[in-house]
Amino acid sequence: MPFSIRQATKKDLPRVLELILELAVFEKEPHAVEVTVKDLEQAAFENPKQFVCFVAESEGIIEGIALVYNRFSTWKGSILHLEDLIVSQNKRGSGLGTALLDEVVKYGHNLGVKRISWEVIDWNEPAIIFYEKKGADVKRDWDVVHLNEDAIKNYISNI
Repeated sequence: MPFSIRQATKKDLPRVLELILELAVFEKEPHAVEVTVKDLEQAAFENPKQFVCFVAESEGIIEGIALVYNRFSTWKGSILHLEDLIVSQNKRGSGLGTALLDEVVKYGHNLGVKRISWEVIDWNEPAIIFYEKKGADVKRDWDVVHLNEDAIKNYISNI
């Protein structure tokens, strides 16, 4: 299956959102996605630019994405965060995921980052195996911590 990897354009964002929704269904949280195409457009193409999105296209259809943004580590310095690497369910195992991850790693290397980091849900063994085969260190002893929008408001009201 021939495919190409490139940076997303504004016209790609409706399909990017479809893939985000597909991931939410896969992760058993279909109603958790609040972001809109307009949100994506503003964050990707207006100042300040908040993320870069790579798309994997096959036969004119976007079948995968990798969305990244810069972070800073107090221990390491500049790092790149991979928010999501999504491949359409019908294209998993085709090499698209590897090609997208390759592009992310090349991008991070060109930026001179000290680390590329991301999360993987603990029950997604195929993804964990994929990442470990690529040389990633899956930190099973770390927990992800979030303050959601309601928790932020509650926190602020108690300061």
